Amino acid sequence: MLKRMSIKKIMVSSCAILILLIIYLIPDNRKEIELKNDKIEYTYNNIVSTIYLVDSNNYVARTSIPTCKCEGKDKAKDLVEGLIIDGNKSNIIPNGFRSIIPPGTSILNIELKDKVITIDFSKELLEVSEKEEKKMIESIIYTLTSIDGIDKVVIKVEGEVLKKLPKSGEKLPEVLDKSYGINKSYDLVTTNDIESYTIYYVNEYNDNKYYVPVTKYVNSKGEDPIKVIIKELSSSPIYETNLMSYLNAGATLGDYELTGNDLKLNFNELLLNDIDQKNILEEVIYTISLSMNNIYDNLETVSFYVNNEEVYTINISDIK
Repeated sequence: MLKRMSIKKIMVSSCAILILLIIYLIPDNRKEIELKNDKIEYTYNNIVSTIYLVDSNNYVARTSIPTCKCEGKDKAKDLVEGLIIDGNKSNIIPNGFRSIIPPGTSILNIELKDKVITIDFSKELLEVSEKEEKKMIESIIYTLTSIDGIDKVVIKVEGEVLKKLPKSGEKLPEVLDKSYGINKSYDLVTTNDIESYTIYYVNEYNDNKYYVPVTKYVNSKGEDPIKVIIKELSSSPIYETNLMSYLNAGATLGDYELTGNDLKLNFNELLLNDIDQKNILEEVIYTISLSMNNIYDNLETVSFYVNNEEVYTINISDIK
């Protein structure tokens, strides 16, 4: 009798375990379980974040990849892993883009304090080619500073601050930010009175549009940066490149107002794509707003006015 009861208990326990295992294996019942495999997590969270990868024209360009449901240094680690060639995010890199950090590089440590993120890489980071080393730094800076709460970056290798580019030996600031520039372009006639402006343009791959920032160095000290950027975007496309601006050449900026962290831009009617419907092309909104965000720290909104009438307002946090 005791033997039969023991066998019965074992059978009941085994069945219970089997049922629990089946329930766990059904996808719909796993959504609330903390998943350790990032690739599985993407399937359920459907979260994407901004990353700066190298495009088919060799520009460091703004695109997005699936990321973890996380913030701060966790998101930073997740995105930087997408910058590593043949890393564990290589299967989700968008078509037409590539990673740039040398293969085999690992992230040893990440710290975030007072909006400054310090990221420590393994020595493989130094194996980057001289041709790619500046682009790698640009990609790291712009990817990390696209995360809310991160304004500056310190890059370390095996615990030591990276103070110069690995191959050329060019000096690097110990603390990096967007002032380092990206896809740099020089239009200078003298070494005096140099100003830099980062302007976002549009590029396209297989009918998919994306945005490319270009830092231009020009002799224009004392000129209004907002007016310079609008003038650049309304002029002809950059020569010998595929970069475009959708801002009408006849669109002019009458005036603007910065109140707190809110920027208002007042244009003539040629800003509009459709005057009757008062529509502005998305490409125009994004190129202007992203460019303005590079000028002002903590910019929150950009409002577009036509002849003093508000047409559209965009939140920078939605596009950063």
